Amino acid sequence: MKEKPVFHATASALDVEELPEVVANGGDWEDVLAEIDELNNERIVLNMGPVHPSTHGVLRVIIELDGEVVREARLNTGYLHTGIEKNMEYRTWTQGVTFCTRMDYVAPFMNEAVYVKAVEELLDIEDDIPERAKWIRVLMMELNRIASHVVAIGTGGNELGATTMMTIAFRARENILRVFERVTGLRMNHAYFRPGGVAQDLPEGTTDYIRELLPSVRNDIGELQDLTLQNPIFKLRHQNVGYMSLAALMALGTTGPGVRAAGLPLDLRKMQPYWGYDQLEFDVPVQNKSDAYNRVLVRFDECYQSLRIINQVLKKLDATEGEPVMVQDPAIKWPAQLSVGADGQGTSYEHIREIMGTSMESLIHHFKLVTEGFKVPAGQVYSTIEHAKGIIGCHLVSMGGTRPWRAHFRDPSYSNLQAFAMMTEGGQLADVVVAMASIDPVLGGVDR
Repeated sequence: MKEKPVFHATASALDVEELPEVVANGGDWEDVLAEIDELNNERIVLNMGPVHPSTHGVLRVIIELDGEVVREARLNTGYLHTGIEKNMEYRTWTQGVTFCTRMDYVAPFMNEAVYVKAVEELLDIEDDIPERAKWIRVLMMELNRIASHVVAIGTGGNELGATTMMTIAFRARENILRVFERVTGLRMNHAYFRPGGVAQDLPEGTTDYIRELLPSVRNDIGELQDLTLQNPIFKLRHQNVGYMSLAALMALGTTGPGVRAAGLPLDLRKMQPYWGYDQLEFDVPVQNKSDAYNRVLVRFDECYQSLRIINQVLKKLDATEGEPVMVQDPAIKWPAQLSVGADGQGTSYEHIREIMGTSMESLIHHFKLVTEGFKVPAGQVYSTIEHAKGIIGCHLVSMGGTRPWRAHFRDPSYSNLQAFAMMTEGGQLADVVVAMASIDPVLGGVDR
C-alpha cells in the first residue's frame, strides 16, 4: 500500500497544492463502493398471493422490483383447479350444467348459457327452443352482467381502501341475487339453464317484483359513479394506469370491457346475435383509451345498457306468459317442471301422481331420462356468447353417447390475464393492484 496522504487543517490552498500527489487505493472504501453499486443493481422479488385480497381469488403474482418500479411480472395459476371439465365427461349432458355454473361464480349464468347453447347446437334444436325460455335466459344474463360489473368496480375500490364502494356495490348485487333466489331457489351455482330451455318458468309476479327492485339497483349504480368518476383520488389512481393499446389487446386475445375501452365495439350480442338480442335496442359502450379508468367507465355504461335490455325483456315476458319454457321433444325434455312445495322444493304434484300411480311407461321414461340422460349425435361444436368479462367459448365433443367425450371452455378471465405483465411492467408497485382489478379476473373460471 502506498503512503497515506497527510492533510493539515491549517494548510492554505497553496500549501495543499504543494503537497506531493498521493493516490489512495484498496482498503475499506473500495469495498463500500462496490457494495453500493451492487445494491443499486439488486432487484427484489415480491410474492402477492395466493391469498392476497387484490387477486380476487387464489392467484399468485410474482413481481420483480427495482425500488418501487415493476421490472417483471409473472402469474402463477392452478390454486383453484377443481377438475370441472374432466368431471363433466362422467356426467350426463344435463348434469354438466351443475359443474360449469361453478366456474366464474360471480357470473354463473354466463357459464351455463354458453354450455347449453353448445349442447343445443350439437342436438340441432336451436330453432326449437321456446321463445319464452330464450327471454328468461336473456333476463337472467343481463341481471348477472350488472351484478358482475358492480362487484368488479366495488371490490377494486375496496382494495384501494374505499370500503364504501364495496358496500354500495354489494347492496346493488344483493337485490339482483334476490331475483335469482326467487327464480331458481339459489343465490349462485344455479344449474337453471338446461339443454332445451330452463328448469322452470318464472314464479308468478316475478316481472313486477323485478320492476320494483330495478330503481334501487339504478340508484346504487349512480351512487357508485358519484363516488368515483370525478373523485380526484380515484382519478389519480386509475387514469393512465394499466394502459394497453388496442393492437396489444388484440394480439394477446383480450376481449370484454378492456377492448371496448380502447374503442373497438366487440360484442357478440351485436355481431353474432343469439336468443333474440337482435330484437332488442341497446348500444355497445366504447371509450378512446384502455386504461383502468376507462375500463371502469365502460362497465358503468354497460350496466345502464343492461337495465335498458331488461326493461324490454320484461315486456316480452309479460306477452309470453303461460307459454312453454322447454322443448317439447320427449327424448330431450326434462320430465317434470320443478315447483316449490311446502318444504321449499320438489317436482310438480301432477307429474308425481302420474308416474307413481297412473303410467308405468311414464315412470320408466322418467327414470331413464334422469339417470342415463339423452343421447347427443356424434360431432363437435364450438359455441360462444358475450360474457360480462369478454367472450366465453365452449368446445364440446360427442361420441354419440349420453355424456360429453370432451368439454373445454375458453374463459375470458384466463385470456384477459395474459395482458397483466404488459399492463404493469415499468409502472409502480402501487399500480399493480389497480391494474389487476381493472382486468376483473375470477379464478374459478381461470383454473376450472
